[in-house]
Amino acid sequence: MKFGELEMEPERNPAVLDTATWAPAAAVATVRAIGARWLDVRRALATGAPVPSLKAATVHAASHARCGDASLFLVELPDAQQTLVCVGPGGAGDILGVPLARVPLDAGTETSVYAADAANVAGFCRLMNPVNAPRALGRTPRLGIGVRMTTAVWPGIFDAMGQADFAANTIQNSVRELNLLDALLAARPAPKNYACGFGEIETGYTGSSFEGLWLAGVLAALRHDRPLRYGADADHIQVKRADAGLAQAKRVLDAARYYTFYTIDVSDVLDYAVLSDGARGGGSDARFAAKYTAAMDALTALVEHLNQLKRGQPFDLELSIDEHPAEVGAFDCLTSDEELSFVLRELQRRGLPVTHIAPNLGMEKGVDFRHPDGLEGLYRRTRAQHALAERFGCMLDIHSADDLGPAVRETLRKATGGRVHYKISPSLQLLFAEVLRDFHPDLYQRWWRDAEAYARRSAEGGSAFAAECLAAETPVGHLPTPSHPVFHHYSFAFVGRRDGAGRFVNRPEFYSLSQAFYRAYRDRVSERLVQLAHEVFG
Repeated sequence: MKFGELEMEPERNPAVLDTATWAPAAAVATVRAIGARWLDVRRALATGAPVPSLKAATVHAASHARCGDASLFLVELPDAQQTLVCVGPGGAGDILGVPLARVPLDAGTETSVYAADAANVAGFCRLMNPVNAPRALGRTPRLGIGVRMTTAVWPGIFDAMGQADFAANTIQNSVRELNLLDALLAARPAPKNYACGFGEIETGYTGSSFEGLWLAGVLAALRHDRPLRYGADADHIQVKRADAGLAQAKRVLDAARYYTFYTIDVSDVLDYAVLSDGARGGGSDARFAAKYTAAMDALTALVEHLNQLKRGQPFDLELSIDEHPAEVGAFDCLTSDEELSFVLRELQRRGLPVTHIAPNLGMEKGVDFRHPDGLEGLYRRTRAQHALAERFGCMLDIHSADDLGPAVRETLRKATGGRVHYKISPSLQLLFAEVLRDFHPDLYQRWWRDAEAYARRSAEGGSAFAAECLAAETPVGHLPTPSHPVFHHYSFAFVGRRDGAGRFVNRPEFYSLSQAFYRAYRDRVSERLVQLAHEVFG
């Protein structure tokens, strides 16, 4: 099918479109053919009885909500489309607007069919308040779980949340990982961006869009049959230098208007030099003000934009100052207690509703904690800054946390009492590759060779880091595991790669694998997250 200039099979490319009803005429025909059986569904939902089986559709009873005298619920169709169906008098016009079709049943009763698009699902969640709607969770301790593999990851996440009883942002990817839907539909090439500690990359490498990821994640939760405490994080929305950077950040907020959590990354507009530049003079607060003025002005503008978008709906807001531009070393810009105190006071003075803050505690992407002051220094720094954040009504966020070991997580738990937001992202994709190696080795081999070629191009272009990864020992006669540095750092680009016409090259294969693979991956994800929650929260 073609959507704008983008040609793809939507059922094999989830989390791209902002609708799960991409062929509305076919969806309406399927719903219409079920006829009076919808009355049996309505009676069952109203009384809590088992929902009758329908050959042509799957009713997700967990999504059911009352709409006056009618029942509103999510339906999955044989062609993988989803719709919202309302059975009863009057439909759901006050909530969902104009239906795709109205099908008369008995006197005064009808079946109304609505597109399961982002706007309708957002209205359903906001006005009908189903059990598994995404929510702003405030200072609730939680995991932030990057979902690069979208629908393949959520079953394991939900299993783990049920087993270990933790809250999570189950919808989370960053501005580097996601596309803007309008760019995909126009088949525009991916823009370049900077990844902290890595270098220049093409963005959108998951293939998902901000709009599509939110919709797919919420629909997965609405189908789940047990309550979930979850939010949706539009992660690392970067404010780049110059006015164009602020304008682009606002475009991302527009695309992420239905998310419940926003991570604003101002690292690029901080003036790092001022803290070591004696020529400027003045006390500490004067220097901190010089470092942060541009960032605080940008955050103020983005909060104003968010308030216009959200129209009174609550949201969580994170200020991220843990990353750094290429010219600044990770350990050269650790956030001091004095600096964090200034930032928190300035947020309070400006009335900015920041609920979470991510200082630079010494973590680096892709490696375990290795700052020279060790775990004792990390404990002291984290404990002090956790206390500061709590004093101002904020929660610490720990980023770049995938590769931190159990001893580091134990240190963070002790320093915060488990009251922390702990973010991961690439590790669950690497776990996907581990399982793929066992079940579908041919695809894994192609993935590995692509990562190796990427690393070689980078090394030939002068990257010492890529050369170091390539120099790591490789078992003779065997493909290395995903933990090999080449795959660990250079595999991300393969999944969402597009050709010159904007079509996905490899992505559909990842969403049409064997059911045995997806079951094994679900179990491995669940096991990993249960252990992680135990280590982080106790």
